[in-house]
Amino acid sequence: MKKLVSLFMAGVLALSLVGCGVKSSEPDTEKDQAKEDQTKENVELVIFAAASMTETLEQIAEKYKEVAPNVTLTFNFDSSGTLKTQIEEGAECDIFISAAQKQMDQLDIEGAKDVNTAGFDFVDSSTRINLLENRVALVVPEGNPKEIKSFEDMASKLKEKGMLLSMGNSDVPVGQYTQKIFKFFDLSEEELAASGAITYGTNVKEVTTQVKEGSVDAGVVYCTDAYSAGLTAQDYATAEMCGQVIYPAAVMKSSKASEEAAAFLKYLQGAESMKIFEKVGFIAAK
Repeated sequence: MKKLVSLFMAGVLALSLVGCGVKSSEPDTEKDQAKEDQTKENVELVIFAAASMTETLEQIAEKYKEVAPNVTLTFNFDSSGTLKTQIEEGAECDIFISAAQKQMDQLDIEGAKDVNTAGFDFVDSSTRINLLENRVALVVPEGNPKEIKSFEDMASKLKEKGMLLSMGNSDVPVGQYTQKIFKFFDLSEEELAASGAITYGTNVKEVTTQVKEGSVDAGVVYCTDAYSAGLTAQDYATAEMCGQVIYPAAVMKSSKASEEAAAFLKYLQGAESMKIFEKVGFIAAK
């Protein structure tokens, strides 16, 4: 009997040891998940975006914390031309959102060949989308001293040298759209600049500031910037005047978090983000 008991106890002990061995060889899923979550928490996306998107993207960023709390969004807002140059010079950037196709094309090897003359290849073309459409607006300071009510009024007064207009520099998309409007109305930017009829801003925010301060008689900005600055648009440029104002967006090939970057781009196209964009005057690009 003692022998049977001993054999039984030995068997139980052996089974216990085997069970412990099997348990130790199984993956610890909780630890693995914790490691995975820790990795996600460290993801940072650096987003270069046109200055006209400052307020909307900051609002969207707050919402995105609930969707992807593991992702930190860091923004660099400036003129699209300045941002493009920074990317060319090697600045860290995961997503670029430009206020015009030109700056994106200049970085995209699959973009317009007559624009990307340097053959730059920074953009992951498979991720490139037309995100938003904006409108070019004419704004005036409080009280509208020069009684400028339309782009036609602006053109007439500029020809008479009877006003001072603020516009973006030539490397800024809103400045390029303004140049197209000049051409539409047969105005010479060189002559206007020489006569002191126009002044420049390095980005659209500087233009709205000049208008709000009353240091100019009118300014050409995006309708979204007019909204953000509390300015009422007197008129909107037609497609015939300056074409469509499309904001392209894409993930950069140098991104070390391309999956998270692509996910954020998808979120920007969603209904929740579009509500924020549309509130200030943007519409989804078609």
